[in-house]
Amino acid sequence: MARAAVALINLDALRHNLQRVREAAPGCHVMAIIKANGYGHGMVRVARALASADAFGVASIDEAIVLREAGIETPITLLEGFFEAQELALIQRYRLGVVIHHAAQLDILEAHPLSTPIPTWLKIDSGMHRLGFAPEKAQDAWRRLKACRWVANPIRLMTHLASADDRHSPQTLHQLECFNAVISGMEGERGIANSAGILGWPQTHADWVRPGIMLYGVSPFVDGAAVDDVQGCTNAAGAGDGMDAGGRATQGAVAGCAGAVDALKPVMTLTSKLISVNRFKKGDAIGYAASWVCPQDMPVGVVAIGYGDGYPRHAAPGTPVLVNGKRVPLIGRVSMDMVTVDLSSQPGAQIGDSVTLWGQGLPVEEVARCASTIPYQLLCGVTQRVRIVESGERYD
Repeated sequence: MARAAVALINLDALRHNLQRVREAAPGCHVMAIIKANGYGHGMVRVARALASADAFGVASIDEAIVLREAGIETPITLLEGFFEAQELALIQRYRLGVVIHHAAQLDILEAHPLSTPIPTWLKIDSGMHRLGFAPEKAQDAWRRLKACRWVANPIRLMTHLASADDRHSPQTLHQLECFNAVISGMEGERGIANSAGILGWPQTHADWVRPGIMLYGVSPFVDGAAVDDVQGCTNAAGAGDGMDAGGRATQGAVAGCAGAVDALKPVMTLTSKLISVNRFKKGDAIGYAASWVCPQDMPVGVVAIGYGDGYPRHAAPGTPVLVNGKRVPLIGRVSMDMVTVDLSSQPGAQIGDSVTLWGQGLPVEEVARCASTIPYQLLCGVTQRVRIVESGERYD
């Protein structure tokens, strides 16, 4: 019999979340970010479900080629651009767009003639300090791109927000001010907002938005919650775009952002089953290193899931798990193939009963906090031995 660990992927939830993006950022083009195997959900599966997106963003040419060879025709952008000159032929062959973020890429473009111009984004470092041209070098990079015959015009302009997930950080406004100052006089569509920008900072919406984690039904905010106050939405430009004259989000704008987060639907639900139920006495130790001791006589369940499946090794005792839809706490250490749970509140639980590790009814954000990590890592970390089961209408 197949292993009990299953990841249920709800394709309708994916499409629902894309619609929430469009409602939160009306009038914007949407580049759906599906890198890292669609955040662990299956990149081709996600691309087919999100066929109505205006473009897809991936990290590398290998990911883009997988999509093209699967029949995906939607425009694709390489978010890290190309790494060497040999990739330019593949970029043309597979009709890909690129992000130019370093002078070395400019040198390669200028030195290698192409048969047709390629769609290009110029990335500006407005404060993330990871990829992108420094503000004082951006104008020269833009002029070089405009002069390059192998670059399609107009050139699009982008930056990446470092702290939009923290609605109390002033960095987003500083980055927006920097970006707007740098691109003054440059024509071209602009792209700024990630998921947190889309939901928490409407002044960053610009022409394109780049949703990632919210497409998969996960809050992008560090507190894992919706926008429930006005502290994080301020606008250096003053009133407009849902802002009052003092530069704070109006109550209507805040309610709209909060509603958009609350309306997201989890796409992945990680499930398994109880494979053992036993009673232990007060003082009995459970699991490796005898690190957890029964405080009383109690039933203990064993679930067929572990870090070999992608469940977090450092999930602490007390991490919630759903057994038959009801919460029970994790106890003992997570092992490669199994976890143990306290069934004191469910004395009738038995072998074969369903278990939810995260997803529908149990936010992955909550599990991530209990494991001192982030939801991105949990979703991307689900391993190949977990069986994938799709639900929702397919468009193959």
